[in-house]
Amino acid sequence: MVNYIDAATAPLKNTGAIRLYGSDAFEAMRKACQVTARCLDALVPIVKPGVTTNEIDRFVFEFGMDHGVLPATLNYRGYRHSVCTSINHVVCHGIPDDKPLREGDIVNIDVTYVVDGWHGDSSRMYPVGEIKRSAERLLEVTHECLMRGIAAVRPGARTGAIGAAIQSFAEAQRCSVVRDFCGHGVGQLFHDSPNILHYGKADEGPEIREGMIFTIEPMINLGKPHVKVLADGWTAVTRDRSLTAQYEHAVGVTATGCEIFTLSPAGLDRPGLPPLQG
Repeated sequence: MVNYIDAATAPLKNTGAIRLYGSDAFEAMRKACQVTARCLDALVPIVKPGVTTNEIDRFVFEFGMDHGVLPATLNYRGYRHSVCTSINHVVCHGIPDDKPLREGDIVNIDVTYVVDGWHGDSSRMYPVGEIKRSAERLLEVTHECLMRGIAAVRPGARTGAIGAAIQSFAEAQRCSVVRDFCGHGVGQLFHDSPNILHYGKADEGPEIREGMIFTIEPMINLGKPHVKVLADGWTAVTRDRSLTAQYEHAVGVTATGCEIFTLSPAGLDRPGLPPLQG
């Protein structure tokens, strides 16, 4: 049975209950998420051939320092970097290093800043120079999966509706959905209930209620959905080494749908791709 609790009076730990937030929390999330969104915007001209992911990591740390905030990943469960950088067949949790990015790479950059105790969590895909049409199409499909998942969010629906919207579109495009990782509740905790699966059936999962805050972050593969985690304990890769992509937004459920907290103020939610129409 799913329990829902008033976030204002709940203990600051993941108890498995789903927190329902008020207007003050939504304002705090707007503030935190917009710092993250502005950082992701600022990375657009930086991500290019020859740049290392360690340089990206330093930029994210210094951007946070300039704004008086810390990256949530730094020293999180022993992770020693300010960002995750996942290149080509790396599904998520790629660790920055000194290897230069190459022309044709695609890289997911996942940033979370903690602002006054609130977590602004978002990620985007960045093309490195000119990329192949197959990679560009994967980015287009993955971003559309994210937006279709967001469009399914409304009070009274089930969280399974999010996954069903993502899975049905991805598979119609002959892509696959990673099952091993999911979206999650977010707020004063980095990772909270509920889990947001990116596959499933519309009538499954907890009921979506006004005041919930969570991430939607589909990982879509050109090949099969299977992944493995490398010996470093963090880096997840596609087993068949097929290209993979991910976009992530943090959203808050409103009376009529949801608010996307992490939208780019510069309209750069899908860098390197044509702007969305309408």
